[in-house]
Amino acid sequence: MDYSTNFGSLTFNKKAMKNYMQKNTYKKMLKILEGENAMDSKTANEVAEAMKTWAIENECTHYCHWFQPLTGSTAEKHDSFYDPDNNENLITNFSGKLLVRGEPDASSFPSGGIRDTYEARGYTAWDTSSPAFINRNETGATLCIPTAFVSWTGEALDKKTPLLRSINAVNIQAMRMLKIFGNDKGVKKTITTLGCEQEFFLIDESFVEEREDLLLCGTTLIGKEAPKGHQLDDHYFGTMKERVLAYYHDVEYQLLDLGVPFKTRHNEVAPAQFELAPTFENANVATDHQMITMHVLKKTAKDHGFCCLLHEKPFARINGSGKHNNWSISTDTGLNLLDPTEKTHENIQFLTFLCSIIQAVDKHADLLRASIASAGNDLRLGGNEAPPAIISIFLGEMLTDILEQIEKGKVSSTKKGGIMNLGSTTIAEISRHSGDRNRTSPFAFTGNKFEFRAPGSACSIAWPNTVLNTIIAESIDEIATKIELEMKSLNLEKAVYKVLKEVITKHKKVCFDGDGYSQNWEKEAIGRGLPNLKTCADALPCLKSKKALDVFEKYDVLTNVELKARVEILEEQYVTNKEIEARTLISMMSTQIIPAAEVYQFELAKNLNTVSSALASKNKTKIQQAKLNNLTNIIEESLDLVQRLIQQEKKHLSPSDIKNSIIPLMDKIRSCSDELEGIIPDDLWPIPKYSEILFLF
Repeated sequence: MDYSTNFGSLTFNKKAMKNYMQKNTYKKMLKILEGENAMDSKTANEVAEAMKTWAIENECTHYCHWFQPLTGSTAEKHDSFYDPDNNENLITNFSGKLLVRGEPDASSFPSGGIRDTYEARGYTAWDTSSPAFINRNETGATLCIPTAFVSWTGEALDKKTPLLRSINAVNIQAMRMLKIFGNDKGVKKTITTLGCEQEFFLIDESFVEEREDLLLCGTTLIGKEAPKGHQLDDHYFGTMKERVLAYYHDVEYQLLDLGVPFKTRHNEVAPAQFELAPTFENANVATDHQMITMHVLKKTAKDHGFCCLLHEKPFARINGSGKHNNWSISTDTGLNLLDPTEKTHENIQFLTFLCSIIQAVDKHADLLRASIASAGNDLRLGGNEAPPAIISIFLGEMLTDILEQIEKGKVSSTKKGGIMNLGSTTIAEISRHSGDRNRTSPFAFTGNKFEFRAPGSACSIAWPNTVLNTIIAESIDEIATKIELEMKSLNLEKAVYKVLKEVITKHKKVCFDGDGYSQNWEKEAIGRGLPNLKTCADALPCLKSKKALDVFEKYDVLTNVELKARVEILEEQYVTNKEIEARTLISMMSTQIIPAAEVYQFELAKNLNTVSSALASKNKTKIQQAKLNNLTNIIEESLDLVQRLIQQEKKHLSPSDIKNSIIPLMDKIRSCSDELEGIIPDDLWPIPKYSEILFLF
């Protein structure tokens, strides 16, 4: 099959616009998409008519404004294209007004105190820069129109609005920097680009039906480590099973129809873990496509008898899942501003953007850490499969050397990788990069982009990129201002190198090319003054600092009210997620694990009374009985404490309560339960084990 023939067939892209719009309307729409013109009511009506015709021809009966509230998922309210007329006939109706603005009830979505429950009015507004698409299933099809979501008073109640504002903030400052270097000719705007590698687990759907934790939490709350995990490194990049490959093919066909350009698929490190990676797009569209990708992954899994787990740590003691956020910035003429080029030491424009990012990450490492904070990601960060909670930058040998040259005041060369000869005439010589890669770094330069490896697999990438864009916009602004001041007495090159030397000297402490997993790095990072915010409870308060409030407000990304609301919602989501897990754990322990332990205790007691075997055998049985009793007692005592904590009517649990009280008790319960799993016979153990879940599919 030629993929290219169907690519974007279910999106109202430029090709569809050209086919369904009048010529003048199409030209107007192109100018709107380029940001040159605003949408007027006449054009909106013409576009709506074309979009409606296209959608109905593709079997759509309904349309919806598709938006991303602060729940972290997407939302939609379906309205029919059809209305009855006076003659009791159905006619189609879809005006420009209906296209441009919707009015969902805003009272039931998180607002962080921005809106009271009785204040219900909210608006969705069409985002013209992200193509409308058709969500098709076996019973019908719906036209989905990407939109922003705001309150009646204008505050952003979604993830898209601040993302778009942050993209604009970067554009303003990057264009200013290009002007300083005289490279703004013919450039209308800069574009932040994004490509997100999505990791996930696939397990047989039948196991979910047998485990309450997988069903309600998307993760396992108990489970003894299987004898085999990823010790042999045989799953990573291994040959895919036929069933998995069939699933991938189905996912890819759907994504291609929806205009989502994928590039890579492979087995990941852990058993039953996989990855799908797209190609780069502008950050706004990439974010929408990422939400679509997660939806398609989960929906299609059911068609193949799988369950797709997007949780960051669905199984203890094996690798968790992340979402590697590959970020760059380009001009609308196609120039990647993070391309170091061959003679990097002479590319002072690249070095200036590079230093802007270094400064941003060092100055706001706490905000970057907070941007990826979640209950699930807390379990992943700092493990042997994920970067540490300490935010640092990996630059590689070549860039590190050039920055050292700048700091010393003499820039003269760029290190080269050279050619590798592998000693066989049947293998071609290959070029070698000028430096190695570092998979332990949370923020690594990887050739012509930065890879932010800390976001969790289940998150919307809108918020991490909103934070990243905002702090980089501030940094470009500050460095541009310093260069402009120095240029009053120095030429461009001398002014730039003087400013960059100051930036490097002050912020090089955030650069680290070593092993991010080592305990020595944790100690060294403290000495460098880098924050180590290990949990949500530690990280989220950083977003309420004056520094955070000021930077978001200064660059018109979020008002103080909007940012504080988001922090409140993030804290509440963290607490609620852990409360749900705690209640689920209580249920599983009370109705499955403890009863299984009691049955086995009874069997041991019965055997002890009837056994006429040697004394050693009786002693062994007594020891096992005592162990079962002890573990069961510890579980019951801990369950009682958890129950009392989460049922306190007069006190709402805080993130600190979760961190300091609930999680340690849940860990204690899990440890005892996992020990019981190793004692109780298989035929009495009530739930599927890791060895079954991870290897039977």
